[in-house]
Amino acid sequence: MKIIIWILVIIVALVIIGWIGLRVRPAPFDPISLPATAAQTTPLPDGLPAPVDRFYRQVYGDEVPVVKSAVLSGRATMRIQGITFPARFRFTHRAGDDYRHYIEATLFGLPLMRVNERYLEGVGRMELPVGTVEDEPKVNQGANLALWAEGLWFPTLFVTDDRARWEAVDENTALLFVPYGDEEEHFVVRFDPQTGRPRLVEAMRYKAEDSEEKTLWLNEALQWGTVDGHPTATEAAVTWLDDGRPWAVFTVEDIVLNANVDEYIRERGP
Repeated sequence: MKIIIWILVIIVALVIIGWIGLRVRPAPFDPISLPATAAQTTPLPDGLPAPVDRFYRQVYGDEVPVVKSAVLSGRATMRIQGITFPARFRFTHRAGDDYRHYIEATLFGLPLMRVNERYLEGVGRMELPVGTVEDEPKVNQGANLALWAEGLWFPTLFVTDDRARWEAVDENTALLFVPYGDEEEHFVVRFDPQTGRPRLVEAMRYKAEDSEEKTLWLNEALQWGTVDGHPTATEAAVTWLDDGRPWAVFTVEDIVLNANVDEYIRERGP
């Protein structure tokens, strides 16, 4: 009987310790040492759907900056196997072409799980604690959607890249078409009628390499603001519709635009 009591005490103690550890935020990553260059600007295109034109004119005016690359760093919460972990992340983009994601899920602020994933030259690779998946067609499809959806953090991409195009739906909704190989994918972009900012970006995406069907994938801008002088969605949640609640919430704390990331995007780690 005493042994059982001690086992229960140990289990309860471990649960309490774990609960405390999951509430410790990790420190942010050290700043990257990639010098940024000043962005060129270009006139806002004519003929954009009404909510799209309204957003860009409110935020940027008649001229919008051209973003060639972006390095985004910050902290997050991520739900893994039903447990919500604090995390920190660094996402590197060659805008509209390639990305690299590095994420650390933490306990007591220390790395517990590391994720290295990338989408380079149309090939996706995910290095997860449970294994590595590379160049699977359904993973590539999802990675391409992530590449463009994350443009919400540097949104002039959607009006300066000639491969992206908009179609009108109504006064608060538009379709955003983006390239995928020789074809196109599209997002439904819903704008907040009060602020004019994009609020929800929706697409049909494969969840995994063995998914039989696509699932509605939701990217929600919870807050808009500026980071290092750049207008951006400062907090964003990512949800699979069949889960019913966000699996991750990302808070951007540092943005470096238009740095040379040609080598950095092929590295691993922060």
